[in-house]
Amino acid sequence: VQLQASGGGLTQAGDSLRLSCKASGRTFRWYDMGWFRQAPGEEREFVAGISRSDDIWYADAVRGRFTISRNNAKTTVYLEMNSLKPGDTAVYYCAADRSGPYYSIQSYKSWGQGTLVTVSS
Repeated sequence: VQLQASGGGLTQAGDSLRLSCKASGRTFRWYDMGWFRQAPGEEREFVAGISRSDDIWYADAVRGRFTISRNNAKTTVYLEMNSLKPGDTAVYYCAADRSGPYYSIQSYKSWGQGTLVTVSS
């Protein structure tokens, strides 16, 4: 599956952004999806995930501020980010087709190209 992430940009602390990840193909509804992020000089880390049956998981750092959702008809997964902090600055990646722990990078077979989110203080 091919993934195209969008919606990143420059914003201020406290603001909101919504990221989108459009997937190709008609099998999207069968995939577990995830969002990861990678800050400069840091390793890529799990942010949020949603299963094909709408089980949802969040990293502790974003729980209560970020919301993941999916629209199978549009083959798109979203990440609504509220109360953004400078520490949320990173390139955000969507991932698909999970076959291991939801929080592990190695579990996902397909990755999008990433979209940059910059949060200024």
